[in-house]
Amino acid sequence: MNVILLGPPGVGKGTQGELLMEALGWERIATGDLLRAARREGTELGRKAQEYMDAGELVPDDLIVALVEERLEDLSSDTGVLFDGFPRTVPQAEALSEVLPRVGRELGGVVVFECPDEVLQKRISGRRHSPDSGRVYNVYFDPPETEGICDEAGTPLVHRQDDRPETVARRLEVYKEQTAPLIRHYENSSTPVLRIDGDQSMDEVQTALRSALDEELGVGDSGA
Repeated sequence: MNVILLGPPGVGKGTQGELLMEALGWERIATGDLLRAARREGTELGRKAQEYMDAGELVPDDLIVALVEERLEDLSSDTGVLFDGFPRTVPQAEALSEVLPRVGRELGGVVVFECPDEVLQKRISGRRHSPDSGRVYNVYFDPPETEGICDEAGTPLVHRQDDRPETVARRLEVYKEQTAPLIRHYENSSTPVLRIDGDQSMDEVQTALRSALDEELGVGDSGA
């Protein structure tokens, strides 16, 4: 089984994917991880990607797709795969549809995690990081005992630029611009699209996800 996970920043998609991987014994394919590994190992694709990144340019789709295909070829054909953060665009989705048959796979479904923007704003913009202890707080859901101070290190917390409200708003806009056409692409195909309410607790979302995969795609604890 091969499943794509889609969801806006702050929805918890990565966490849900990790939990699903642990439960089913699947592999996760995230292009960021693939790029870092290829650069670290000095592969031909990694060197090509590094050239683009050193020039301040985006790594082109054909190179990203080649990295994904290379990783799929390394996996056993009976290993389930979660695509996390890929594809991001319709052209990438079309490229993936050509890659999967070449490696003896087919796409089982697409999972879309949904959550109101105002909740996502609080989840992300409310984050405060402690450079000393590494702990992450949230001023709305998990605040420190003393405002702005880490409970463990007793030092000031940091509000990262990526977590500021104006940055979060733009990240959500970009997600919608990129992902709305992608979701329509799959809805207009024969691929099942499963929508999961991400405005719940972590355990509740995982339960909903597992139930949907079981009912719609026949994916149970065995990963079959």
